Amino acid sequence: MAIHPLEEILHPRAIAVVGASDSGGRGSGFLEPLIELGYKGHLYPVNPKYKEVMGIKAYASVKDIPGAVDYVISSVPASQVLGMITDCAEKGVKAVHLYTARFSETGRKDAADLEIEILNQAKKAGIRLIGPNCMGLYYPGERIAFSEGMPLESGPVGLASQSGSAIHEIVDLAVQKGLYFSKAISYGNAIDFNESDYLEYFAQDPNTKVILMYIEGVRDGRRFYDTLRRTTASKPVIIVKGGRGQSGTRATASHTASLAGSMEIWETMVRQAGAVSVRHLTELIDVAAAFHLLPPITGRKVGVAGGAGGSSVLAADLCEEAGLDVIPLPAEIREELKSQGSEIWDWIDNPADMSIRIDRSWAVGDMLKIMAANPNFDLLITFIRGHFHGDREKVSAETFLEQYRLDELGNKPLLAVIEEHRLRGNDDDEQAWIQELLEEVKAGLIAAGVPFYPSIERAAEAGSKLVDYYQRRESR
Repeated sequence: MAIHPLEEILHPRAIAVVGASDSGGRGSGFLEPLIELGYKGHLYPVNPKYKEVMGIKAYASVKDIPGAVDYVISSVPASQVLGMITDCAEKGVKAVHLYTARFSETGRKDAADLEIEILNQAKKAGIRLIGPNCMGLYYPGERIAFSEGMPLESGPVGLASQSGSAIHEIVDLAVQKGLYFSKAISYGNAIDFNESDYLEYFAQDPNTKVILMYIEGVRDGRRFYDTLRRTTASKPVIIVKGGRGQSGTRATASHTASLAGSMEIWETMVRQAGAVSVRHLTELIDVAAAFHLLPPITGRKVGVAGGAGGSSVLAADLCEEAGLDVIPLPAEIREELKSQGSEIWDWIDNPADMSIRIDRSWAVGDMLKIMAANPNFDLLITFIRGHFHGDREKVSAETFLEQYRLDELGNKPLLAVIEEHRLRGNDDDEQAWIQELLEEVKAGLIAAGVPFYPSIERAAEAGSKLVDYYQRRESR
């Protein structure tokens, strides 16, 4: 397989930040995270107004840098970009990330013409462009980031986002679910590399197992569909489409110069290509967590345990509305419960309302273990509930999770519902302790391969979309 053009530019040995300054502008905003993350290559601030930026020697232009430069970040006004590209061509630069904006997204003909001229000049020089109007590259493995505070830890998720603000939110939401990135790329107006190129790259990247996309519009619909269909044969692709309604469509035009088409056509295309369509960024991460932590599932029969009363009834409704099949509790499970002396064997059902049990020595984990061993269930959902109050010396995340018997469920996929609004301390001190313990519980769930959600609705939706993908892939 030929090396993808993106692979050739994503490992720069030297980065120049054109427009870098000590005055707190965006140029310094790109330099700071590279320093913070510990980028191992050479860093060159470029600004004729400074001799030094953030303690690093600055240069008047890219041409003045003594060593080779692979990658340039442009934070200069649009009017200065053509001159900068000329300097980059003379220097032998391979790629330029254009953070610079105010091109075709403005709707002005002169700005759109300038964008085309920049592309043509870059092509003549053999320079590849990311952007313009974008945040660029986050690559923790190479210690490259575009904002401070981004995680150094790498993971199996690849992300291509047309929006820079969306990419920030996606990374923040992902970290809360224990998700980390192989690479994340904000690509804006996409005058050179576009959504199909990034998708194609992630499809062949061995470090990427799950692909996420935020898209406002596509440059070449046929190419995108063909690339998407090829990719989903081996890797899940989860997509948020911005610009679904009339007002959203207008917003995409002014945001990234994208032309959004019919949502009905879009949804049909995504489904036929075998990808997963989601409505918003929170759902994007919900579904990504399921793909990251759970094995392939092609059946829809779900067992639910740990709810109480009305919440169990609603759990059944919400699971079915999401597309899961809430089957009656199998007769063999009732017989097993009876043989174990459980007093609820003849009246418990699925969802299993654990609040009706009298014998408190029999916990939710016991029910989960029995359900997990039964072949009638394809996946399970449990409510993570309980009281964190009491002797703090005796309560830990490990002891709390013991009641769910997570290590005794075999390979049965499990999703957890943590209703945090139910976990409240009696005072600020106890609340802080509960919150700290809760974070440890979440880490324990992630380590056990259990994605967690704040509601049964979100857990069921994520589980159902996981099944959708694997069913379609199996039927191809």
